[in-house]
Amino acid sequence: MTEIEVRGLTKTFRVGEVEVHALRGVDLKIERGEFVAIVGPSGSGKSTLFNILGGLAPPSAGTVSINGQDLAKLNDAGRTELRKKAVGFIFQKYNLLPTLTARDNIEIARHIAGNSGTPWDAQYQELLKLLGIESRLDHKPRALSGGEQQRVAIARALVNHPSLLLADEPTGNLDTENSKAVLSIIKHLNKRLGQTILMITHDPEAAAFADRTVTMRDGRIL
Repeated sequence: MTEIEVRGLTKTFRVGEVEVHALRGVDLKIERGEFVAIVGPSGSGKSTLFNILGGLAPPSAGTVSINGQDLAKLNDAGRTELRKKAVGFIFQKYNLLPTLTARDNIEIARHIAGNSGTPWDAQYQELLKLLGIESRLDHKPRALSGGEQQRVAIARALVNHPSLLLADEPTGNLDTENSKAVLSIIKHLNKRLGQTILMITHDPEAAAFADRTVTMRDGRIL
């Protein structure tokens, strides 16, 4: 079953008197359970595509379907609901609140999705063990290493069991050892949970962890 289907996608920004064509007729299909990396130089359009697929920005033209839902037919509330229930996000910057513990940072995502107040299920407890952070949940971000902070961010992205995980340069702030560890975890999640993963990266070594690599340049898929 298709998780993501993009047809004729364009995105144009206006900067003063100049039109910038970030996406120029992108077609892309990602099947459920695939781990796909999108690579390309800065300005290739990969981050713009990421934001549109996550419902964070509207396209100028074309169609985007997530889980069979056409994003163009959803209003702001509908796109927000899709993000809360079906999509998990991992970013290069961990975006953890410094005054909260790791546990409370994760709990925020459950609260936003309307799931707070219920115990974490057995599958999620197993995920925390896989991430190696079950003993670090009561620590605040400043007491965690960069790799641990990114693992907390992954846990937060997955706490509501989304079917789609979008990762934007997830190892950009990590050293080589932690990068490989985090990417191995993401790949294991894909294989074990059957989760669809779309990762944006400029790093060929990171892209090698994916099942398929899509290259972008000048707003097009090569």
